[in-house]
Amino acid sequence: MAVTLLAETPRTAPAVDVDAAQLVRDIEQYLAARTRTTAHPLVTKTTAELIAEALGTVPAQTAAAAPELPGRALRLLPDWVLRFPIVRHRHGGAQAVTAAEHLELTALVIERYGWAQGTHRTRSGRRCILGAQAVLVRLGIGDTTTVAAAANQLQNVLRARGCTASYATWNDHPDRTESEVLALIRTAAKDS
Repeated sequence: MAVTLLAETPRTAPAVDVDAAQLVRDIEQYLAARTRTTAHPLVTKTTAELIAEALGTVPAQTAAAAPELPGRALRLLPDWVLRFPIVRHRHGGAQAVTAAEHLELTALVIERYGWAQGTHRTRSGRRCILGAQAVLVRLGIGDTTTVAAAANQLQNVLRARGCTASYATWNDHPDRTESEVLALIRTAAKDS
């Protein structure tokens, strides 16, 4: 008696997200637009750097190269994968950013990955505000201190609008829209 083996149907690889390259370009453009400004065109150092130099202290760290956010394949995997050194190195590594830069990049993550409510991350990779912040921290773009400063800024904007809820609760309100969330984040970034 002959045994016939059924041929396995070939599995298709998950679609690679083409917007990841655009996201990288957007982040680079954002960071490049935040050029150093000085009082006079012949002055090449910022006031903070000049003061630090005069006092003999270490100057403030400047922004590093723009991070590359993970594409669709990594978005679908659990967030703890973003902590792997090989992933962190390719997609940002350890970079110090200000609270304002962190908020702008948080908005960029939400724009590129999509916005979520009621969860930090959906199965398709969409993120709420906290989830977008977590992506940046896990990639080494900023740290918990940066997130805390950004959170305070978000709360200050909400408080000024008469809202006492946390920004995470505010994000999850049933009537909330993605455009309102992005507006809140960008307003907080400008106020930083």
